[in-house]
Amino acid sequence: MSAATLAEPATLALALGRPQFADQALQAIQARDGDLAAWQAAFTQADPATVLARVGGDFAVALTLPDGRQLLAVDRFAIRTLCYRVEAAGERSMLRVAEQADALAAPGDGVNRQAVFDYLYFHAIPSPGTAHAGVLRLPPAHCLVFDGRNATVTPYWVPTFQDKGPPQRASFEQLRDEFRRLLRDAVAATADPARPASFLSGGTDSSTVAGMLREATGQKPATFSIGFDAEGYDEMAFARIAAQRFDTEHHEYYVTPDDLVRSMPEVAAGYDQPFGNSSALPAYFCALMAKREGVRRILAGDGGDELFGGNLRYAKQRVFNVYDHVPGALRSALLEPVLGTRAARQLPLLRKAASYVEQAREPLPQRLETYNLLLRLGLADVLTPAFRAQVDEQGPLKAQQAVWQQARTGSLLNRQLAFDWRYTLAETDLPKVCGTTRLAGLDVAFPMLDARLVDFSLRLPADAKLKGLKLRWFFKEALRGFLPDEIITKKKQGFGLPFGVWTQRHAGLKAMAADALGSLSTRNLVRPPFLDALLNQRLPEHPGYYGEMVWILTMLELWLRAHAPQWRIE
Repeated sequence: MSAATLAEPATLALALGRPQFADQALQAIQARDGDLAAWQAAFTQADPATVLARVGGDFAVALTLPDGRQLLAVDRFAIRTLCYRVEAAGERSMLRVAEQADALAAPGDGVNRQAVFDYLYFHAIPSPGTAHAGVLRLPPAHCLVFDGRNATVTPYWVPTFQDKGPPQRASFEQLRDEFRRLLRDAVAATADPARPASFLSGGTDSSTVAGMLREATGQKPATFSIGFDAEGYDEMAFARIAAQRFDTEHHEYYVTPDDLVRSMPEVAAGYDQPFGNSSALPAYFCALMAKREGVRRILAGDGGDELFGGNLRYAKQRVFNVYDHVPGALRSALLEPVLGTRAARQLPLLRKAASYVEQAREPLPQRLETYNLLLRLGLADVLTPAFRAQVDEQGPLKAQQAVWQQARTGSLLNRQLAFDWRYTLAETDLPKVCGTTRLAGLDVAFPMLDARLVDFSLRLPADAKLKGLKLRWFFKEALRGFLPDEIITKKKQGFGLPFGVWTQRHAGLKAMAADALGSLSTRNLVRPPFLDALLNQRLPEHPGYYGEMVWILTMLELWLRAHAPQWRIE
């Protein structure tokens, strides 16, 4: 969709995605007259928040309400996106809308400096900000109402958990059977019946989707996997186990450093703002492979970890939370005076205990940023004084604190899950998959994020998701016998990219990174001494760790070259 300039409210009429209406009458209108007609009928029956809270699927809608106001809304995870800007137009204002932020950028707007800081902090730019000054992105599960003067943005849906499950707690067998049925239905509803296909990393989620594709469609699905010729990064063996178990038409491709040199500028420029998730390149090559094989829509497994408690940090935070139950007198009189010192952190025997106390004392969500790469490297060491003076360095934390408080739950685990629905899924992982499949010319769907599965996860007891320190206990037990045992017991890995390792071995890739960082040093954003030390000292010493910073800075510079070549900090 190109930018839609809307001079009159009556001209606003747009419906994207695959909305799932709960009301049967609306379903009939949708089948007969299309999505837009169903949306228009829905908003004649109830207020926007009530309507939107009952719609599942992935969607973006922009239309004029019966009272003349304009409405924008996106689905619970912002799988479909809408960006907007409000411009003066005489005595009133005008709302301009587009899927992508760069479609609304005007000459002279410039790059949003705060968004650049947020990118360096998150490796992506979370909504509502965008890289384009004056352009905003609608957050997930939010709607905007514009009355001709003011735009009001509010959430229409907030995660509400039943921490201990429903009053009449079902048996494991009942929950397992319901879960499998919901999974099968979600996959069946989103698959392309002409050619079922899915990504297959070899992890729990993608293997589940691949297996359910076979079961739900009765066809031999096509599966697509990416590998790396680098120790510790390749999961192809697990993908092959899943492909053999479910008898898929399996396709593989091994990404090379030459592939990165050729495609990094294209992928960086293809996003409407800087995007630094290094898994984007593997996802892009996987999508290209599927496109060449005639696939039109591919299924992705994103969401299972965040819905059912599969990330290691959930168990780690449970361990840190134990500290809150230590008597205050013991903490203040003994543990913190002894272990909270610099000397304790330097003694081998006390180092781990001191690190535990140091992290446990931090409140959430601040504690989650203990290993934030930008913060660990040091803002004063990385960024120029001129840039730091023009941004709010506490802005990311303020936004995180607001999101942390939103979920309706008394469970630490469930609050973490809801937090990750926003920052891990909606702001990072889904844009990675949606952006790269769009570049490859593919449609993509996420059956794990089906509204019925999300609602199931909301009422699943917290202790079934994380049982003691066992991650996604219910998910794995419910699929035991369906998934291969090797995949159920494997450690989580994903599409990690050996970029740092490869820059030390491949002259072309190292030259590209050096050229990008050299250009970036002229923009008065990152301190040249830091860039020099990063590339020539730190990266050779620890390529796996420092390669991530080289990656996000290189992708930033490649994006700036394509979208704002003259931009620099004055």
